[in-house]
Amino acid sequence: MKNIPTDSLRTLVTVIEVGGFAKAGELLGLSQPAVSLQIKRLEEMLDTKLFKKQGQRQVLNHQGELLLPLAKQMLQLNDGILQQFSSEIITGKIRLGIPSEFAATILPAIIGDFVSLYPDVSLEVKSELSKQLMHVSNREQFDLVLTLIEQLDQNEHPVFMQDELVWVGELNLAQQPVVKLIAAPEGCIYRRRAIKALESAGLKWRVVYTNADLAGLTAALKEGLGITVLAKQTVPSELTFHKTTHILPALGKVGISLIKKAHESDSAVDKLAEFIALRLK
Repeated sequence: MKNIPTDSLRTLVTVIEVGGFAKAGELLGLSQPAVSLQIKRLEEMLDTKLFKKQGQRQVLNHQGELLLPLAKQMLQLNDGILQQFSSEIITGKIRLGIPSEFAATILPAIIGDFVSLYPDVSLEVKSELSKQLMHVSNREQFDLVLTLIEQLDQNEHPVFMQDELVWVGELNLAQQPVVKLIAAPEGCIYRRRAIKALESAGLKWRVVYTNADLAGLTAALKEGLGITVLAKQTVPSELTFHKTTHILPALGKVGISLIKKAHESDSAVDKLAEFIALRLK
């Protein structure tokens, strides 16, 4: 029987999360040839290619797409076993900044599991718009920030995953002469992308309701006041959504990044960052 090495699976997952072999090598402490060699050995063990050429980039092919979620499951089991029996005790306080829509829909389950594994870590969570979380005046408030990144090709903050932006709510409302928007305050990536897409499509629009909190936006959507834009992963289960309709244009994707406080290494923060990245993917 063959045994798939978890280090090769971790390399595969990291390559996809950070968007390249070189970046994965930097994160894993490996040279780019070493990363390529691990992927090659994994392909030889599975007797299949996992990547294909897309322009100048290497992206997962169909077999690679099938393997990726299985690799993540195996790594989660591996890491869970090690954490369960590890004598290492992680302690400390982490100040986490996160967009409100993630805090409301995704974070509770992730944080619940993290606290169960590391009961000696105290978490202080604050929700803001990504623009506020990233503002230089707020940087020192947080040890770790989960934030939306609008420009996917920027190099300042590595994007570990991407998500589709979708139209949310009663989308038949878009058939009216003026599209009524429900949105967070100015500076919100979703608001900016919605307006840009509508104007590019030649559609008139008007913001009829503004609220930075997802619960407030959801209530307005249920009342039929208008439509909004969210990242697909964060859409509440009771709401309907579509990437595009015969009237509403496609919105594209948004990046998601985890940013640690500069020039500091903290085992608790590192563990939480790794935990969030693995669970969100």
